[in-house]
Amino acid sequence: MLDIKFIRDNQEVVKKAIQDKQLNVNLDHLISLDDQRRKLIVETEAIRSRRNEIAQTLKKGKDDKLVKEGKKLKESSAKFELELKEIQDQWLETMRQVPNVPLPDVPVGKDETENEVVKKVGKPKNFDFEIKDHLQLGADLNVLDMERASKVAGARFGYWKGGMAQIELALTHHVFKILTNSSELEKIARAAKLKVNPKPFIPVFPPVMIKPEVYKRTTRLTEADKEDKFYINSDDKYLIGSAEHTLVPMHMDETLKEESLPIRYAAISTAFRREAGSYGKDTKGMIRVHQFDKIEMESFTKPEDGLNEHLFLVATQEYIMQSLDLAYQVVLNCTGDMAKPDARQMDLETWIPSQGRYRETHSADYVTNYQARSLNIRFRKKDGTTEYVHTNDATAIAMPRTLVAIMENNQQKDGSVKVPKVLQEYIGFDTIKKS
Repeated sequence: MLDIKFIRDNQEVVKKAIQDKQLNVNLDHLISLDDQRRKLIVETEAIRSRRNEIAQTLKKGKDDKLVKEGKKLKESSAKFELELKEIQDQWLETMRQVPNVPLPDVPVGKDETENEVVKKVGKPKNFDFEIKDHLQLGADLNVLDMERASKVAGARFGYWKGGMAQIELALTHHVFKILTNSSELEKIARAAKLKVNPKPFIPVFPPVMIKPEVYKRTTRLTEADKEDKFYINSDDKYLIGSAEHTLVPMHMDETLKEESLPIRYAAISTAFRREAGSYGKDTKGMIRVHQFDKIEMESFTKPEDGLNEHLFLVATQEYIMQSLDLAYQVVLNCTGDMAKPDARQMDLETWIPSQGRYRETHSADYVTNYQARSLNIRFRKKDGTTEYVHTNDATAIAMPRTLVAIMENNQQKDGSVKVPKVLQEYIGFDTIKKS
C-alpha cells in the first residue's frame, strides 16, 4: 500500500497512476473515508480519555453523577468503535486498491503492445528444414503428452516425460548453482556495472497454499485478482500463482536488522493459475497452462538499494538465458501492462520458432515499499529508527515456456532435440532422440 499521507499530499500524482494503470479506483471516496476515519479516531480517543479520568476520580470516592456519565460514555464508546471498525475496513480495502506509482522512466501505454524493447540478445535461429512446434516434437519423441493429461485433469495440463523431465530437473540444478554462488553473482553484477552486494540466494521450498488475509496483505489479491486464483473453499486457502506470494510474507510483522540486508530467497514451487480472461489464447500446447513449476527470486533491501537490486535481478535472468544459448529481448513494461503493486516491471521474452515471435518467459517487479507497508516489514537502522524495506521479485526460470523454447530452438533435422551444453553434465546425454 501507499502511505495515506503521501496519497493526500500527492493526489494528482496518484490519480495519474490510477489512470495510467487503467484501474477503477475512486480516490475522492478514499479521502472521504480517511476524513471520517480520522474524525472517529479523535472522538473515540476523547471518550476513552474522559472515561479514564472518571475511573481515576471514582477511585477516590463514589459520585453518582460521574457513574451516570461513565455509563453513557461506555455506550457511546461502543457505538463509535463499531462505526470506526466499519469505516476502517472500508478504508483499508480501498487503500489496497490504490496502485503503486510508476517510476519516471516507465512508458505510459495501454497494454503489452506499447512496451518498450530495451535490447535484443542473440539471433533467432534459421533452420534449413521444416520445423515442428513443441507439441509435435513432444509427441514424436514421447516426452510431452497433453492428450492423456486432458483425460486426467482437463484442458491446459500436460505430462513432461523422459528426456524433457530430466531437462527440467537439470535446469533446477543449473539455476540454483548460479543463485547460491557469490562468485557467479559478483560476475553478473560486474558485467552489468551494478554496485550490489553479491550475497547468495537462500534456497527455499515454500508453501503453495496461502491464507486469504495474508494473500491480501501481499497486495496480490484484490477482487479483480480472485478470478485468476484457485480457491479451496473447505480449507479457506488459495493456491499460489507464484512463489513470491508465500515468500514475501515470510517476514510480515517483523523488524529486520539493517546488517542482514539484502535478504535474498530463491524458491522452487508449483504455481497455479486459472488463466481467466485468456479464452481463445494459446489454447494448444504448454505456453499457457493451469499448473507449472517455477524458480522465483525474492529480495528485501534498504530503500536506496531497491532499484539497483531490480536491475541486478534482470541481469541474473539474462545470465541464465545466455547460458542456455537462447535468443531473447528485454522489455520495459508500460503502465497498462504492469500489476497494481509494481513501480517498475521488466520482462524477458524468448524466441519461439514455431510462432515466429518472442514470448514472455520472465518478469521482474520492483515494488518499492508498497508490499512492506501492507505486510509491516521494517528494518532497524543504526540510529535506532525503523523504515520499511523495499521488495523485488523476479522469475529465475519458468519451466513450461523455457522448456518449449529449448525444444523448438534446439530441434534437429532428424527430429531429435539437442540438450543445451550447460545441462548435459547433469543428465549424462546430449540429445533427446526418438525412443
